[in-house]
Amino acid sequence: MTRHTTVVTVVTAVHAPSARFLPDAWASLCEQELPGGARWEWVIQEDGTTDEVRPYVPEDPRVVFHQGRPGGPGVARTIALAHARGAYVKVLDADDRLTPGALARDLAVLQARPDLGWTTCRVLDLLPDGSTAGFPGDPEEGPLERGAVLRHWQANDFRPPVHPATLCVRRELLTALGGWMALPASEDTGLLLALNAVSRGWFSARAGLLYRKWEGQVTGQSSHTDPAERTARAAVAEARARALADLGWTYPAP
Repeated sequence: MTRHTTVVTVVTAVHAPSARFLPDAWASLCEQELPGGARWEWVIQEDGTTDEVRPYVPEDPRVVFHQGRPGGPGVARTIALAHARGAYVKVLDADDRLTPGALARDLAVLQARPDLGWTTCRVLDLLPDGSTAGFPGDPEEGPLERGAVLRHWQANDFRPPVHPATLCVRRELLTALGGWMALPASEDTGLLLALNAVSRGWFSARAGLLYRKWEGQVTGQSSHTDPAERTARAAVAEARARALADLGWTYPAP
């Protein structure tokens, strides 16, 4: 890797139940073609120290695997940043797949638009029978102004207008905000709200992620929708976003 090679670090948190999907995620990465000699690297961080994940990690020099004490996906992704070399960080959950061209589209936007801090894109649900399904309500392709994500989230039962599992972000901005939130769930939505509080983003109307629906996914468990915890998570995420906006710090700096 030369000194000036553009690198996108793909970060994946994984636990034992989702490890079996890693080969599919890796196959979707291998389909990515990046322009101008840019490259991707894949940092896989197990949320735990079991023997059940490593057998599914691909033998590929672009892939590194680490383990750590369990703390949830936000902790796993944040600690994975210790091993990131790229100027850009792309999220890829262990059970999801990128569509062809997804990384190139993210990179093209961020390289052409220094005024933007992050990108997201359209998502298709990947159903157990292999079919896909979209859903209405996506914004139009283009920039997402500061504060737009929070306003939509507040008006739509804590649902953001774009999917945080599609995030691609400048690493310096991600680290400045401390990585993912220390929440038991919705840590990625909390980060998205914080990012949009200080910087403009971008939404690509082309589907860039296949979001797998399966019986073991964390967001499908009853604890994820517990009303008391959900309200508490939302309160903390909103308070963080509002505080960042009120402090007046912006990216890029004026």
